[in-house]
Amino acid sequence: MIRKLHFLWLIPVALAVWAGAARQRPRANLAVDRPAVERQFREGVLPVLREHCWDCHGDSESKGGVNFDRHTNLVAVLGDRGTWERVLQTVRSGEMPPKKRKVQPTAQERSHLAGWIDRTLFPVDPDRPDPGRVTLRRLNRVEYNHTVRDLVGVDFEPAADFPQDDVGYGFDNIGDVLSTPPMLLEKYLQAAEDILDRGIVSGPIPPRTTRFAPSRIEGHAGSGALATLSTRGEMSVAYPAPVGGDYLFRVQAYGDQAGDEKVQMALRADGRELEQIEVRRGRGNPKLHEHRVRLEAGTHRLSVAFLNDFYRETELVRTNARGKTFKEKKIEDRNLQVEFIEVKGPYSDEVPPLHAMHRRIFFRQPSPGTTNRVAREIVQRFTDRAFRRPATTAEIDRLMTLFARAQGEGEGFEGSVKQVLTAVLVSPQFLYRGEPQADPDDPGAIHRVSEHALASRLSYFLWSTMPDEELFTLARKGRLRRNLGSQVRRMLADPRSRALVDNFAGQWLQLRTLDIVAPDDRLFPDFDPPLRAALRAETEAFFEHILRKDRPITEFLTADYTFANDRLARHYGLRDLPAPLGASSFEKVSLAGTGRRGVLTHGSVLTLTSNPNRTSPVKRGKWILENILASPPPPPPPGVPALESKETHGTLRQRMDAHRDNPMCASCHAKMDPLGFAFEHFDAVGRYREQDGDAPVETRGELVSGERFSDHQELSRVLSEARQADFIRCLSEKVLTYALGRGLEYYDRPALAAIEARVRQRGLRFSALIEAVVDSVPFQYRRGDGDPVLNAWKD
Repeated sequence: MIRKLHFLWLIPVALAVWAGAARQRPRANLAVDRPAVERQFREGVLPVLREHCWDCHGDSESKGGVNFDRHTNLVAVLGDRGTWERVLQTVRSGEMPPKKRKVQPTAQERSHLAGWIDRTLFPVDPDRPDPGRVTLRRLNRVEYNHTVRDLVGVDFEPAADFPQDDVGYGFDNIGDVLSTPPMLLEKYLQAAEDILDRGIVSGPIPPRTTRFAPSRIEGHAGSGALATLSTRGEMSVAYPAPVGGDYLFRVQAYGDQAGDEKVQMALRADGRELEQIEVRRGRGNPKLHEHRVRLEAGTHRLSVAFLNDFYRETELVRTNARGKTFKEKKIEDRNLQVEFIEVKGPYSDEVPPLHAMHRRIFFRQPSPGTTNRVAREIVQRFTDRAFRRPATTAEIDRLMTLFARAQGEGEGFEGSVKQVLTAVLVSPQFLYRGEPQADPDDPGAIHRVSEHALASRLSYFLWSTMPDEELFTLARKGRLRRNLGSQVRRMLADPRSRALVDNFAGQWLQLRTLDIVAPDDRLFPDFDPPLRAALRAETEAFFEHILRKDRPITEFLTADYTFANDRLARHYGLRDLPAPLGASSFEKVSLAGTGRRGVLTHGSVLTLTSNPNRTSPVKRGKWILENILASPPPPPPPGVPALESKETHGTLRQRMDAHRDNPMCASCHAKMDPLGFAFEHFDAVGRYREQDGDAPVETRGELVSGERFSDHQELSRVLSEARQADFIRCLSEKVLTYALGRGLEYYDRPALAAIEARVRQRGLRFSALIEAVVDSVPFQYRRGDGDPVLNAWKD
């Protein structure tokens, strides 16, 4: 019965609207002179479109996916602002109409068209800025794990088995894409029970299943969905057994079969061999292997070993259909592939000792006649922190009915409270980040978010977790806003701000992709797991240094230093270091004389923007446009062949030039390719080179904006100086998107301009960027749902 009651708390998720007091700003009313705007459209906009655009985008033509046939009245235009935003960008940049057209619109026509689109479809009033609205969003997996850690003091990963979070606008904390599939609801209940079973002692622990995906298994060479052992060795997990007892050690595996033997696998616990198993099944047909093992309380190393490696290359001579012979290499390679490791248990009647979490929750014990009062105090304190705001009397009353029911069914005090707290952990107020909002359906009503909502915005932005006691106290006293600057500085100095490295930098710079990139091991045999880890650790240490030391953000592009261990130093060819480097610790080293500067020459970025067998100027250029210049190219048009399918010869640059002969490719590749070719001195795993095969590397280029450069060093100077404003805008957009949990819109332009101005005033310091985002209107305020522009036209 209690299990079903827990799910009742999830029903309101789809309907939940947090009500409460909020300080209101003036309404964001937009004045519209409808007759004048319609006249301007008929007389000044449509004629320009028909003369210069209709050949490609009218009369059923829709090149690039744009067609104006139905955009002949203002209602249709307002209903498709996404298309008109693209029109605005291409008209302003001069990309459209194409340069090859003999008849071009005059400068006055361009200005009039762009101005009308901007004023009509994307109006901005700097005096009454629109803060936008963030979709009610759930905690993502990282936020859930960190919140549980800080709420109850249990440092494990209960969200490890949750479905992967969807990504929007480059980040996995975007409300519009964080859906709640039915499977996740079941996972929430299981996780809540696991969390409380670990800390609250109310009797023997019931058996629970802990699954370790490949990302949580150590010692293997696989990536993605498989943990791979390609040579003799072992992979392992650390399992904390809560009490002494029996546990089921399970491994789902199959073998890449080769040679005369089947794959041989051994299961081990703390170095002690438990069982040898013949893995008879092959690729795509895994089997779950199980062994029952006795474990005492404490952390144990459970291992899976591969015992009989086999590798053989054979050269075969074959004949094709034309009778010509050719040589073919046959490779036989025996490997062990593991999909997951699982432990289920304990099977024991032993009652565990009191956990620190138990004492933290049960800060008071009842005496005769005080059971309900003490239980209510415990539930109130826990729920206030779980909801990230004071729980209402009605909410606590509802929870206490679960306590009374459990007591009536004979449950003890701790067990009854445990059932209530389980309900708290599956409630929408815990799983979702809700904010008090009056007039939730009125896009013209703008409100300052409450102090508790501001505390949550701040803590999830900088720490990816719930507010700490200091933030809670300031919010409760109504003093957080007046102490915001000092709190931001305190939080950036706190070790928990490492979350910005892992979650913001990891996604802005796409470092998480390093886990799945797979350079060709025949061409790059030295690319091994230690090097993969070192490449990522370098960039993370570099970002953290800029954060901790409050360095100028332009050092992301210009820094003449990096962080390296011995493995990375050898990969880069770093010599004359002041002291030997270790295998694990990363030390700050000079890059003087190496040709490397900033993140654009980090091996992590160079590797993840390459193909498995060669560099990719297109991927590198696209990466720079998206993550440095805030100018992402559109998707490639349909039907354009890939570079590899063209029968062209010569250097990579010559083949790319041939690829650009296709007029559909030329405009975008003119933006991407010069940026990517500037880094051709670095191969597909980030090593420096002078030759591409037998030909010298060609790195000269010119941006579409006219800046010329001879190599990556000159390009880095161009990006940090001539295009510095673009980089500041790009990083500001990325940080604001991550902080808000939503994509940016046209009405965010005043906020971005204010952020950029403040960053410049403060010497481009990293802390200035963070503080400017926290002080911005979109971070401090919110409005009701809806479209203010469409509302203005309806009025």
